[in-house]
Amino acid sequence: MKSVIARAPCSTANLGPGFDVFGLALDAYYDEVKIIKKGSKIIIESSDSVPLEPEKNSAGLVIKEMVKEFKIKSGLLIKIKKGVPAGFGMGSSAASAAAAAVAFNALFDLGLDHNTLVKFAGIGEKASAGSIHYDNVSASVLGGFVIVRTDPLDVIRIDPPKDLVLCVAIPKISVPKKKTEVSRGVLPKQVKLSDYVKNLANASAITAGFIKKDVELIGHSIKDIIVEPARKHLIPGFDKVKSGALEAGALGVTISGAGPSVISFTSKSADHKKICKAMEKGFVAADTKCTTIICRPSKGAFVL
Repeated sequence: MKSVIARAPCSTANLGPGFDVFGLALDAYYDEVKIIKKGSKIIIESSDSVPLEPEKNSAGLVIKEMVKEFKIKSGLLIKIKKGVPAGFGMGSSAASAAAAAVAFNALFDLGLDHNTLVKFAGIGEKASAGSIHYDNVSASVLGGFVIVRTDPLDVIRIDPPKDLVLCVAIPKISVPKKKTEVSRGVLPKQVKLSDYVKNLANASAITAGFIKKDVELIGHSIKDIIVEPARKHLIPGFDKVKSGALEAGALGVTISGAGPSVISFTSKSADHKKICKAMEKGFVAADTKCTTIICRPSKGAFVL
């Protein structure tokens, strides 16, 4: 085999109270990575606006680490097609990293297990976020709903309910280059024990909702009283976007990952267009345009 193409989905992380632990793969956007055995170096090509130095690119960094780990002598040409909008809380860098790990595994027939694939994909997050995070990459590699435990890394995957539908509003605002660092910088250094307990209860209820395939339980548990209040000022009109979506029939609303996208959790029977319109209206009230999409949970990265 001389080349392999893999595709990986976008994702949402945290799901409210599950900060750095929960992830959910979404079928809205995909990144594609093609790896070709060629030459003697690692070279990146892309018609999209991505760094071309391997150590500054999430897919390139993953491949660089895997080449080193598995002592690969061949040079590699990496072709990246971006489908996931970068910097909007949809796991853009994670999708590229996940596709790269899965493509590399297939190209060299390594037979890596899920945790190992996630471990390598997580390294790619250093290129964009400055540190390793596993919530988005776990969702992009494995698909579905994931719970991430570290030390040692152990990712638990649960199939989402078939009638779970997500409405995502992506505001048209300029995001800082080091957006993840900025959004982490506003988080409280200490939290009240009572707030921690409330978030833990809601996170536990979300997990139970996915296990029981109970969309209402999931949606009504999307409540975060620690991270969301600290970050919402970074998103123009957030309160109106959230209240409008809930009034229009959303079960739960929160920031998607580090934002600025806002995600509504709904059931198949909800009026999704009405929820999207309400979210758009909330952003317009803050002089901000947005793109809305209706999507569902996705399967993980796969080889074409």
